[in-house]
Amino acid sequence: MASAPTPSPAALPIRRLTPRDLRACADLSEDRGWPREEHKWGLLLAAGTGYGIDDPEGGLVTACVVTEYGPAGRPDLGAIGMMLVAERYACQGIGRRLMRHVVSEMGTTPLTLHATPYGRPLYEELGFKVTGRAEMVRGHFTAGGPEPAVSTRPATAEDLTTILRLDEEVFGTDRTPMLARLPAFADQLRVAEESGRIIGYTAAWPNMDDHVVGPLIARDTQTAKALITSLAARTDRPLRTDIDVRHEDLLAWVKERGLASIAFNSVMTYGISELPGDWTRRYAPLTVAAG
Repeated sequence: MASAPTPSPAALPIRRLTPRDLRACADLSEDRGWPREEHKWGLLLAAGTGYGIDDPEGGLVTACVVTEYGPAGRPDLGAIGMMLVAERYACQGIGRRLMRHVVSEMGTTPLTLHATPYGRPLYEELGFKVTGRAEMVRGHFTAGGPEPAVSTRPATAEDLTTILRLDEEVFGTDRTPMLARLPAFADQLRVAEESGRIIGYTAAWPNMDDHVVGPLIARDTQTAKALITSLAARTDRPLRTDIDVRHEDLLAWVKERGLASIAFNSVMTYGISELPGDWTRRYAPLTVAAG
């Protein structure tokens, strides 16, 4: 008796993912040669909305996550990340179909994403425009030279309201549902102060063997340097972060301290000409998958 034919990928339904899909998402990452990144997937699936297509033979054909920022029900911005298609379904238009679905679902909400050189042509085809670049750097941070003359300390629960207010001012919209998870998600959450006033904050969260630095919000480059230095002093892991290339001084400084360039991503937007907020104080995202 002949077995039933496998349905065409074009006929398989797109559904919402939930935190129960964490393992399948991590398996999909591994299938494409990415790290499993279960810690990051867990955050994104909890704070954002996942979309995917089930493989009839098990696992996922494709997946991505959208993180919405701003008022609930009428977001100001949606960040798309973790767009993946299983190797056995590559080059069949699956990613294009999922992205079109997500763009349609988001309606008039402006969108942003970080694109690899491989993914950029698809996003351009769908109407996304390149509005910036970020450089990924990684390595063991080596202290040296004069220490930045900015005071830093661990963040406390009482700081969260101030951090959220500063972040909204710099990022351009409210990220409370995501940032409220930072104290539990990150291994370190630190603030920079001047005269008792918080002028920047950052976190270091575990990702495989690294500590990822992000978000990094700071009044100026000296403050950003002080925050990175304070994180590095409290971990033996390599640091990794994605710095807006317009922050040339900070990039040169981290490279002098032992971090090396790994890759460049294009920052792309859809429905807006550039990201909201103040880029001069926005040094690095929480993760490129969530902005």
